[in-house]
Amino acid sequence: MQYIGRFAPSPSGPLHFGSLVTALGSYLQAKANFGKWLVRIEDIDPPRQVKGAASLILKTLEAFELYWDDQVLYQSDCSARYRSVLASLLCQQKAYYCDCTRQRIHNLTNGIYDGFCRERHLASTCQQQCAIRLKQNQPVFCFDDKIRGQQTIDSTNALEDFIIHRKDGLFAYNLVVVLDDNYQGITEIVRGADLLPVTAKQISLYRLFNFTIPNYCHLPLALDSHGNKLSKQNHASPIDSKKANLLTAQALQFLGQQLPDNWQDASQTQLLAWAITHWQINQVPKQNRVLTSDIR
Repeated sequence: MQYIGRFAPSPSGPLHFGSLVTALGSYLQAKANFGKWLVRIEDIDPPRQVKGAASLILKTLEAFELYWDDQVLYQSDCSARYRSVLASLLCQQKAYYCDCTRQRIHNLTNGIYDGFCRERHLASTCQQQCAIRLKQNQPVFCFDDKIRGQQTIDSTNALEDFIIHRKDGLFAYNLVVVLDDNYQGITEIVRGADLLPVTAKQISLYRLFNFTIPNYCHLPLALDSHGNKLSKQNHASPIDSKKANLLTAQALQFLGQQLPDNWQDASQTQLLAWAITHWQINQVPKQNRVLTSDIR
């Protein structure tokens, strides 16, 4: 089976260094395995989107010479496919409507949903005020990560009936990421460790749909000096496309990779070619790391 990897940013702002680490790590893992590297724009949450961000993200990837191998998939173009799956799950009674408020769930032990609406059989007329939850009959209690090893899931979390369609009418991330990764034939998912907590939920959906489960590799997160994850929400600085060579070198070192001698004299094309040839995923750190500007 051909290796197919992907980078799937949300257009909530420009790429920052943490985004570059994920893009570069997923790109190198795909290319080192002689595979394809796809880009998907996860634009299913309009309130969080920034106008022009999707185009800027693609231009930034091109400036870093991280070229994708197929047409970019926009999740906003896939609503009909998502709705069809939701309708099928409801029809088969594998999902149900839920009108529980956030406050009610917040007051539950650990904020874990207790299945209150599972047998209430709320009518479809509820759909304007309801979320849709999955009936969790395929719980995942552990999974293997290529970087961090075996991950064990708390049983209460594993058994939770989680949301697959939100009250505000938007599709939930856990559902659409699984549908699209399967649709695009993704064989391995290389992404940030902030998504480790939802991986078991996603694997349970793979099982439910009888999809082939991909491999998982969760990269370390880049942290600021206060130990916070670099993110658009935390106002992380956009990466400067004019410093592609320097920032690529910093990202490689952050990922535990060696740099070539005199890397400063290499073109971006040469640096990426060297990085592909020498990529070692077993050298990627298992723990999140505070970002420094030093290159040794």
